[in-house]
Amino acid sequence: MTTPLSPADCIAMAAAGEITLLDVREVGEVQASGQAAGAVHIPLGLLPLKGDPKAPDFDARLSGKPVAVYCAAGARAGRAAQFLQAQGIEAHNIGGFGDWVTAGGPVQR
Repeated sequence: MTTPLSPADCIAMAAAGEITLLDVREVGEVQASGQAAGAVHIPLGLLPLKGDPKAPDFDARLSGKPVAVYCAAGARAGRAAQFLQAQGIEAHNIGGFGDWVTAGGPVQR
């Protein structure tokens, strides 16, 4: 079990380059609201292809440091974090995009 990270923790860690932010919302959701600055965007449905280090389409941005996952409210982020953990990747569900924004996290559109 990994120690929970708050959005505030992740803001500081992302600014220091110590964590990778992963947005697992759908494309339309990201287009409507923007995303956390510097986040990698991989919709949850594509995570089995992009989040498995053994898969040919693995996204190397998910390796080398812990991954902080968010979605709209937290449920999909939880599923994504569990999947990544099963692949041997340290992953944390930090909740929804609104939690990131409320904690003062930078947003890019």
